[in-house]
Amino acid sequence: MAYKSLEACLTDLEKNGQLIRIPEPVDPRLEMAAIHLRVHEAGGPALLFENVTGSRFRAASNIFGTLERSKFIFRDTLHIVQQLIELKNDPVKAIKHPVKNFKAGLAAIKALPLKNPVSRPALFEQIQIQDIPQIQHWPMDGGAFVTLPQVYTEDIDTPGIMHANLGMYRIQLSGNEYEFNKEIGLHYQLHRGIGVHQTRANKKGLPLKISVFAGGPPSHSVSAVMPLPEGISEITFAGVLGNRRFRYTYADGYCISTDADFVITGEVYPGENKPEGPFGDHLGYYSLKHDFPLMRVHKVYAKKNAIWPFTIVGRPPQEDTSFGQLIHEITGSAIQSEIPGLKEVHAVDAAGVHPLLLAIGSERYTPYAPAKQPSEILTIANHILGTGQLSLAKFLFITADDTNKLSTADIGAFFQYILQRIDLKRDIHFYTNTTIDTLDYSGTSLNSGSKVVFAAYGETVRELATTIPACLQVLQGFENPQLVIPGIVAIQAKAFDTYDTAKNEFAGLDEQLSNSIRALSSIPLLIICDNADFVSENLRNFLWVTFTRSNPSHDIHGIGTFYENKHWGCAGPLIFDARIKPHHAPPVEMDAATIKKTDRLFEKGGSLYGLL
Repeated sequence: MAYKSLEACLTDLEKNGQLIRIPEPVDPRLEMAAIHLRVHEAGGPALLFENVTGSRFRAASNIFGTLERSKFIFRDTLHIVQQLIELKNDPVKAIKHPVKNFKAGLAAIKALPLKNPVSRPALFEQIQIQDIPQIQHWPMDGGAFVTLPQVYTEDIDTPGIMHANLGMYRIQLSGNEYEFNKEIGLHYQLHRGIGVHQTRANKKGLPLKISVFAGGPPSHSVSAVMPLPEGISEITFAGVLGNRRFRYTYADGYCISTDADFVITGEVYPGENKPEGPFGDHLGYYSLKHDFPLMRVHKVYAKKNAIWPFTIVGRPPQEDTSFGQLIHEITGSAIQSEIPGLKEVHAVDAAGVHPLLLAIGSERYTPYAPAKQPSEILTIANHILGTGQLSLAKFLFITADDTNKLSTADIGAFFQYILQRIDLKRDIHFYTNTTIDTLDYSGTSLNSGSKVVFAAYGETVRELATTIPACLQVLQGFENPQLVIPGIVAIQAKAFDTYDTAKNEFAGLDEQLSNSIRALSSIPLLIICDNADFVSENLRNFLWVTFTRSNPSHDIHGIGTFYENKHWGCAGPLIFDARIKPHHAPPVEMDAATIKKTDRLFEKGGSLYGLL
């Protein structure tokens, strides 16, 4: 269905029982976020807040709250987009099956953006930043943020919409040192197209013109977050996914999406930064205050009866989880076509996406060799860590499965498959002093940390324990061992102090267990943590704690460790120190008073009664 606006989409969702209106007055400071979180956790519908305190505009959230709802929104175009991406990966298919691919060819016409003949944004009224719903999501957030923006920039060397970048980078509207209504913060991370555009503008000593769109057809929001294959524009993708050409015009030299509900225009000048944050982010922690580009506001526009879209991010799964699932549905095997030999790759949402990748590759290099060991998958691992946003991963577990029965979607089974085969002396490969995700505070400084690849392949070398060996139950300084899944045990330790202290702690642990390596052969992985009961409670907790709170080069230890020609390995269990470190960001948590305040909507007489 071709939605001309966000309102058209919301109306359609309401007709199909997938949206609830909230007419009660709701405070944009924390309360709207708390309501959203409760509804999303219950798998509830999209929400339309009709009475936002302090703003005359309505706001909508949880639009993409489930994969099913996202697929419903794009029910008429999803298969065509999938077909187009498949044709890009294998153009010969278009020749072999011209009738089958005819619709995809027609749909491609929608990819061409359409310039609105109106020379100024006549459909809009000019407003100020203060008129926008000032939504603060978490108690420690630095102010109000835009969480579903479409940030548009052009290449100063090759201007024009066909060379533009449309990305989703959070925007801070208020707080900190920003001059309200005149300045806003622009936060973007590594491997983002906007960085290339700002670099080129800086070299010329010129400001980068930026347009921030909010709302409009839902295809525009999805396009802004899509990791598209090389050569596919977000603008053209939005047209195909929405079955409606991207409509635009220019005003004062700024591109204006004429279908958007809101447009903020402004400039980023070379060297102008201000502190941005804190912000409760998708790893489940606050990203802290750091200097990021300052955007000087030029003009702000809103359509009549505009709707402000927003989402809440925090410890996964949240609404952005559905974005990830939809992206996977759309792109299919696009990544595999870029990386020879790769069969599957899974960025694990429960671990915050970037910290953990699981992959299955092929092993075709030495079919004549009698012993199976990692070979091709090491090449594939290097390719993965050199590909776009996949390169932000900290932990990559990769294997090959000759039976083609293993799936990265079954995370527990995947870990057990790896752990049954891993050679702890051979199969661990570190990358030190490198880049990691901007939002990940486990490293040594912003954007800096390490990576590790676990590449295991071959016959089973151990059976995994389903009970805890006695030697782990009598440790000094470590307590409460709990089985996470077969082969993995979480053990509690006192709070982390310093890395020097940790070095002594693990030397002591090595001394205690060095004579028990054989007894521990069925436990290849130990997780040292602050709360073993929490980590072992479910797989989701294990993934979140283990891979968001550890920096491979600093926090991986082992029993019977050694260095051989710069290669590190261990004889006994591998150990991850997943305790909270002093430099880590605090986890996000909604305060109890705000949650209680929202109870009125879920009680009898409230617009959300019966939903939970």
